[in-house]
Amino acid sequence: MDLALDIKALANEGVNGLHPYQPGKPVEELERELGISNIIKLASNENPLGLSPKAAAAIAKASVELARYPDANGFYLKQKLTNYCGVDADQLTLGNGSNEVLEILFRTFVSSGDEVIFDKHAFIVYALLTQSAGATSVAIPSVDWGHDLDAMLAAVTAKTRMICIANPNNPTGTFLTPLQLQQFLAKVPEQVIVVLDEAYFEYVPVAERANSIGWISDYPNLVVTRTFSKAFGLAGLRVGYLVSTPELADLLNRVREPFNCNMLALAAAEAVLDDSDYVNQSVLLNSQEMARLTQWCDDNKIDYIPSYGNFLTVQVDDAQSVYRKLLQQGVIVRPIGGYGMPNHLRISIGLVQENDRLMAALNEILATKK
Repeated sequence: MDLALDIKALANEGVNGLHPYQPGKPVEELERELGISNIIKLASNENPLGLSPKAAAAIAKASVELARYPDANGFYLKQKLTNYCGVDADQLTLGNGSNEVLEILFRTFVSSGDEVIFDKHAFIVYALLTQSAGATSVAIPSVDWGHDLDAMLAAVTAKTRMICIANPNNPTGTFLTPLQLQQFLAKVPEQVIVVLDEAYFEYVPVAERANSIGWISDYPNLVVTRTFSKAFGLAGLRVGYLVSTPELADLLNRVREPFNCNMLALAAAEAVLDDSDYVNQSVLLNSQEMARLTQWCDDNKIDYIPSYGNFLTVQVDDAQSVYRKLLQQGVIVRPIGGYGMPNHLRISIGLVQENDRLMAALNEILATKK
């Protein structure tokens, strides 16, 4: 073998400059590093209630068939989703988390030379997928940490293939109203695909939610992505979905890998869609604890970005130092310098006792900095 071979030269041009996605620090990793226990993780916007009882029962039942391949088309989950979303099964594309359906979408529609528009502080995966495709990222500066839709429209060129909008946005938690979105969609050229990423949809108050999926009949260039990783509590099983026109879904399902959703994920997702008590309890806990955490921030004069998600992004001096000191106390939050926000920490909303511990730790850390 030629030991002088430059293997990087063989890779796709867009891949060489990529930096891997940095997830929230796992509990096990912190245990190894610091030799501590009783750690709480408030870094990855997971459901603090744990697994739905109905999902747990469905997993146990399905596990006896694990020597078999799963249903490649996810027939029964799609049937559940047709009722939940009010769509036909041929409008659905299933994925290994909504992250994978985004990847399928990019693989299908974005090529070298194309441009993809998104907010400067949006989900970092949009930029990673754009670069992987050899396309150009067009990151639009935010207004009050949220999407500047007028600037996005102004940035559209003949090369624009896609616009990605997370609503609520991660990591800022900002939210666009239905009226704002509809007015925006009416002005986007029909050849530009608009991705409405609604990973945190279930946390938005019902009265404020957009009927975004219902807009697809009027705007066939619109796709909506959602996940079971947040309010549905299935982050460890990785299952998400995309809703589009049947014609667009047909293209995506040609690219989608067979058996991309495993048997346990399919069974759990089907079950949790029937567990409204669990989902309602998750949303209620989030609402109550979000109010408590924001009140604590107000009382302690800590700036934060009002959030519609299951996390709160706060501004602190020397965020990396605060992050490391929290780790030493067994509290994991998320530094977001990689999102262009070096003075902010994103904090997932946890259980009452977890949030109590977070606030006590922050009180101690911030008091020493004054």
